Amino acid sequence: MGFKLSLSSRGRLADVHPDLTRVVERAIEITDVDFRVAEGLRSLERQKLNVKNGVSKTLHSKHLRQPDGYAHAVDLYPLDADGKLVLDWGSPWPGRPWAGVNWAMKTAARELDIAIVWVGDWPKFRDGPHYELA
Repeated sequence: MGFKLSLSSRGRLADVHPDLTRVVERAIEITDVDFRVAEGLRSLERQKLNVKNGVSKTLHSKHLRQPDGYAHAVDLYPLDADGKLVLDWGSPWPGRPWAGVNWAMKTAARELDIAIVWVGDWPKFRDGPHYELA
């Protein structure tokens, strides 16, 4: 343990709702798997491209600026021992990095009494990196 968010990860949280930011900040403190914030706020143009490419199913993503002015979603990726993103959910890397990040996020959310959703739990369109406010 003892990981910290990188400057780039902190920058990607700048326009993310403060509650979700608090969860991510607590998760990095308790995780046994380092991770990176890959995306917070997303432009409508990028979201349209994601839908076109099948990466997303909706133009109503919580990554877009919500009425309160913040994004309500983040994408997180675990890092391997060399600091590279682990993209494969089934990665054989010791410690099951995706499970470690998920445990840390859910534990942090419970500690802070902030309701989140991990889209990896959805039955149809599972998205491992994606966490959002419930």
